[in-house]
Amino acid sequence: MAVTGPSRCPGCGEPLESGDNFCGVCGADLSGTADGNAAAGDHPTLALTPQGAPRTAPGDGVPGGAYGGPGAGLPDEAYRAAPPPAPETRLPDAGVPADPRETLAVPTCVACRTGAVDQDGYCERCGHAQPRERDHFERALTRVAAVSDRGYRHHRNEDFFAVADTTLVDGSPAVLAVVCDGVSSATRPDDASRAAAETAAEALVTALPREPQPQQAMHDAIVAAAKAVDALAAAPDGPQEHDPYRRQNAPACTLVAAVAAGGVLTVGWIGDSRVYWIPDDRTAPGARLTEDDSWAAQMVANNLMTEAEAYADERAHAITGWLGADAYELQPHTKAFRPDRPGVVVVCTDGLWNYTEAADELAAVLPLDAGERPLDGARTLVHHALDSGGHDNVTVAVVPFPAPVRGAGSA
Repeated sequence: MAVTGPSRCPGCGEPLESGDNFCGVCGADLSGTADGNAAAGDHPTLALTPQGAPRTAPGDGVPGGAYGGPGAGLPDEAYRAAPPPAPETRLPDAGVPADPRETLAVPTCVACRTGAVDQDGYCERCGHAQPRERDHFERALTRVAAVSDRGYRHHRNEDFFAVADTTLVDGSPAVLAVVCDGVSSATRPDDASRAAAETAAEALVTALPREPQPQQAMHDAIVAAAKAVDALAAAPDGPQEHDPYRRQNAPACTLVAAVAAGGVLTVGWIGDSRVYWIPDDRTAPGARLTEDDSWAAQMVANNLMTEAEAYADERAHAITGWLGADAYELQPHTKAFRPDRPGVVVVCTDGLWNYTEAADELAAVLPLDAGERPLDGARTLVHHALDSGGHDNVTVAVVPFPAPVRGAGSA
């Protein structure tokens, strides 16, 4: 039976125009009926199950219906102009016969929400690059949280962080955060930052319950991280000492870490990533607790330039200390403090402090409830860096610090 005038496809229910030979949505063959339109019952066995992500009609929970819409990541005009995606086809694996009944779960684009994602990570419909695992990642424990983001200018995220909780020798709880920034001019900076952060955190978690001096545990953790990064430069087929090129442009990164426990804040670092102290009472001054291993810091320390002059120089961010097989003699820095009031510790890479270098600038951005909601605090600081330009990878850890029992000042 055939009908005239507009009708609906018996498979997907979408409206059809007179003269259509194929459904514009599901691709069903409508030939053989008058005017190319199909009446209900004409194709009772037609298979319409789409391959990949299921298509949905408007109002089925996806903004804009089957092909996206406002709020899905592209301008409205892009949705009006874009054609429906073609049905995907499954390519059989080598040596494995394809089952004609099997469909392939093709990843769906995060921007247009309908296009298939190719093997290179781009949408085949709108061309949008899909996020990778390290482009943006977060972790939150009870009393520490961290967020890392690729930013807008780098093609990958070369930062990494690790957060953990453990105990001290006396059984009191301790929390820690390690943040590393890969040196972009080195090879495999992303591998270096990950190896350093994970190794240092593991070393601290192991040592703090046994080592009565947290500063010594911090020093040893940085040494262990340095060895892990050094190992990345080792030749795969032989001992390191027989590879004359292993120290040239070796994987490298900076490291900064903080341990909060027992009323004492212990920090350690090498490079130009930083730790800031921000009191909950914002009328009290905050402070930067680390000193950069950088050209600018060296100029200021030697009274050769003012801080403003040094950081205005194009050489300002050239680091003088780092982890890597091509580094100079390793000299980890460690310090301990006893804050006299509650607050939060901010551990970050220069992707953040480039925009909020002074402690009071950082305090103006950090939410007042960051001590109670450290993940929100870390997210806010990362978003501030992105809103300010996002020129670099940015990583922020927020560690709430309770009021100590006694004293103030450096331990």
